[in-house]
Amino acid sequence: MQLLAWIVAIAASYLLGSVSFAVVVSRLFGLADPRSYGSGNPGATNVLRSGSKAAAALTLLGDAAKGAVAVWLVRALGPQFGVGELGVALAALAAFVGHLYPIFFGFKGGKGVATFLGALLALNFGGGLLACATWLAVAAAFRYSSLSSLCAALLAPLALLWLTGAADLSLVVAAMSALLILRHRQNIANLLAGRERRIGEKSPG
Repeated sequence: MQLLAWIVAIAASYLLGSVSFAVVVSRLFGLADPRSYGSGNPGATNVLRSGSKAAAALTLLGDAAKGAVAVWLVRALGPQFGVGELGVALAALAAFVGHLYPIFFGFKGGKGVATFLGALLALNFGGGLLACATWLAVAAAFRYSSLSSLCAALLAPLALLWLTGAADLSLVVAAMSALLILRHRQNIANLLAGRERRIGEKSPG
């Protein structure tokens, strides 16, 4: 019964993470599919390149919320079925993986920054707040979403370890950070080559 509860928690979190708000919101606003322009990434930063700040904001909120909701639901319902804090952390990882590889969209998803931060805030508010502050500070200084995301990802597991002392939780967050960095490998190449687009910059043409 306990094993089944863990499986259900992780599977449900993955399915929740698989909902791509960039695609859903763009359709509701009558915008082009975000996978068809700019970076091709179904995320808030690319939706912003469409010119609709409202659509980008809703995408950001939706993608962050699904990471947070997965954590909150498993934390609220899991203990009565034997799912503890490690299960909660794995639910966060599952929602994040769902965003990266969504079953509803051919396993081609976004880079997961908003979902990562939303899940992190729900896992440990202080650690999440530090990661968000890092993202905002780097974004304000350099206006590169990718650079901001990479810095936040590198900080997150260290912040969690410092604040909680929970090695297992920090390792799960480190796995999320590693996946996020892996998804940004082209952005890293673009940053090094000076080709990375800044926040709000539209794609040529």
